[in-house]
Amino acid sequence: MAIVRSISGIRGTIGEGFSPNVIANYVSAFSELLPQGPVVIGRDGRPSGIWVEQICIGTLLAMNRKVLNAGIVPTPTVQILVEEFNTSGGISITASHNTAEWNGLKFIKSDGTFFSRYENQKIFEIVDLLAFKFPANFTTQIDNIQNPYEYHLKRIFNLPLFKETNFLDRIRGKKFKVVFDANNSSGSKIIPELLENLGCDVIKINCELNGIFAHPPEPNPENIVNISKIVSTKNADIGFVVDPDADRLVIIDEKGNPIWEELTIALAINSIGEFLEYFYPKSNKVVVNYSTTQVAEIVAKKYGLDVLRSPVGEINVVERMKEHDAILGGEGSGGVILPHCHYGRDSLVGIVLVLSLLAKYNKPISEIINEYPKVFMKKNKYSINSDFENKIEELVNSLGISLLDVNTEDGYRMDGDFGWIHIRKSNTEPIARVIFETKTQEDFIKVNRMINALFVE
Repeated sequence: MAIVRSISGIRGTIGEGFSPNVIANYVSAFSELLPQGPVVIGRDGRPSGIWVEQICIGTLLAMNRKVLNAGIVPTPTVQILVEEFNTSGGISITASHNTAEWNGLKFIKSDGTFFSRYENQKIFEIVDLLAFKFPANFTTQIDNIQNPYEYHLKRIFNLPLFKETNFLDRIRGKKFKVVFDANNSSGSKIIPELLENLGCDVIKINCELNGIFAHPPEPNPENIVNISKIVSTKNADIGFVVDPDADRLVIIDEKGNPIWEELTIALAINSIGEFLEYFYPKSNKVVVNYSTTQVAEIVAKKYGLDVLRSPVGEINVVERMKEHDAILGGEGSGGVILPHCHYGRDSLVGIVLVLSLLAKYNKPISEIINEYPKVFMKKNKYSINSDFENKIEELVNSLGISLLDVNTEDGYRMDGDFGWIHIRKSNTEPIARVIFETKTQEDFIKVNRMINALFVE
């Protein structure tokens, strides 16, 4: 497959689109856009990352940039290291939840946040025009970052909730039994270390850090059957699963049931609400994207928090968070963003917030989830044809709402008494992603039938 270019950087399949010369071109273009200074490199653990890392390092040296190599670390750790070492930027070598034949590059700015859509587009334009130039001078400076995890963990344990209260001791006193599955990738060492520092009895599954996936990397319920059984048979309090670059978190309850990934952000909001005074909020805002469950609003309202929405994409959420001084943000894919730690999706942050909530409530995670309202969501994708815009208008009319009431910031977001529908064109494929959520099963059946009648050919 050719290179996939999006708001998340680039990714492609090894031996096809994602080749050494292509990687060098994108890294060179990235360097052209950065201010002077060194660059941090980190990778998610998949075996192809070994040679991709070397190409990235060599290209940056040829661009006369010192390289700080973090080795195998989560993407959020790379973001934190960029800040901690005051570098001009960073690259996380990862294809996120894609399968093993894929790899990719996520581009990070000097403030530790990802390149925006516009900034990524500038990289793509430079590559297309080959508008980069290698300087006459080069450098041979490569520093391996010693103990890269400690910078990330320090930020976690310096959160006001832990520094200004004895709540860390309270969590440790619970001695939670936790099953953790890193799928042999970047979370394999740092997350067990985090959990052990939290006083947990950790049962490690697939934590070899060799990048050989033990199961498909998308942490969907069908892909984590083994850990679900272990949580139940070992009488654990909770299970955690992360994707290869450990920015997304999926949870398994004490009965071995995977918790819907959309509820990771709801649990994080719940936790922040319970400990609000220790996060010194500058506003009462929380930001999620247009495709995230409405449970986020329902949980937030309990604590007087107001949920704002942004276009899909982590950097879009981050930019809206900064605009409104939001206390928390995230996406329904299992991503949690806590500015008190850093502006990026971070599974470690999600784990800490969830365990804090368990310690506060002193009841099983399944009971907490059962108190949330029941909603019905479906995520589909459909091919796009020339009649696409007319079908949108027909759907709006069928719902009995006005086109003027449709939010068009990121495709089409339609809200009504039934719930909501979000339709957006894919950034990378000739398809439309259609996500809808209803408050009742009756409305779910009705809306599903309506959408299929319009979009299924």
